[in-house]
Amino acid sequence: MTQVNVHEAKTQLSALIARVLDGEQITIARAGKPVVDLIPHERTTIVYGLLKDEPLPDPALFDGIDPEIQEMFYGPDWAEEPTQ
Repeated sequence: MTQVNVHEAKTQLSALIARVLDGEQITIARAGKPVVDLIPHERTTIVYGLLKDEPLPDPALFDGIDPEIQEMFYGPDWAEEPTQ
């Protein structure tokens, strides 16, 4: 494990990051006392389709929504049928 002081870490941050990404363990110290460890960020895996097997909500849940709220979202002509 490598220990560097705060001043060195500030001046050589990019190089220290590269070393950490290569697997080296680096500790930043203040006045010779360890303060923080530099560690690589671990990305989390995004799971697509998490709810794909879940049933869809009942459309009746959306019946009777306040027309004033509907108008706020969709405008004054939200209930009109499209003309052809």
